[in-house]
Amino acid sequence: MTQIKTILFANGTFPVAEKFISQIGDSDYLVAVDGGLSHMVQHGLTPNLIIGDLDSANPDDVSRFEAQGVTVRKFSCDKNETDLELALEAALNMHPATIWITGVFGKRLDHTLGNIFLLTRSGLENIDIRLIDGGQEVFLVHRSAIILGVPGQRVSLMPLGGPVDGIHTEGLKFPLVDETLYPDKSRGISNQMTGHSASITAQQGLLICFHEFFGFLMT
Repeated sequence: MTQIKTILFANGTFPVAEKFISQIGDSDYLVAVDGGLSHMVQHGLTPNLIIGDLDSANPDDVSRFEAQGVTVRKFSCDKNETDLELALEAALNMHPATIWITGVFGKRLDHTLGNIFLLTRSGLENIDIRLIDGGQEVFLVHRSAIILGVPGQRVSLMPLGGPVDGIHTEGLKFPLVDETLYPDKSRGISNQMTGHSASITAQQGLLICFHEFFGFLMT
């Protein structure tokens, strides 16, 4: 089963809701990750799947959707995976081209970092997967990426797991030309878009891209 886009709703803070929800299509597959179900209920969305240990989901909402035929996968609280990891695994089994994950940033730094590191999972290299929350999107640049936005939006590039070599950027105020970024240096932080798109390429290594879109989402 292939979907145009699979969207996971976790239980953290929600982005600019109107902009985000306006880009949800009828054919998109919506996954409520435990307490993330509350975001969907608040905005009148019906999940295709509810998954997790369900310790933070409203049981009345779970029962109501289950009675409507929504698939519910409940796991024990004593498990090795986070609810989001289980949801991502379920999403990958549907072979989507695109995965958006929202509600992944919150008060717990360990969960936030764990959610970002989930992007490094093997098998995601050819999937457009992004964490979208709080007015920003976070994604990995394996070899190349295009950012859509407007002039002035902030873009930060951070190397993951070691130095990243041969970086070229276009459409950013401070261009990188065949440069190397190092984990212990802040060279790639707080750049700015100069137009409506920017491009990033890297010869070797893995970059995390933070794009603050202030209400503008990619299409």
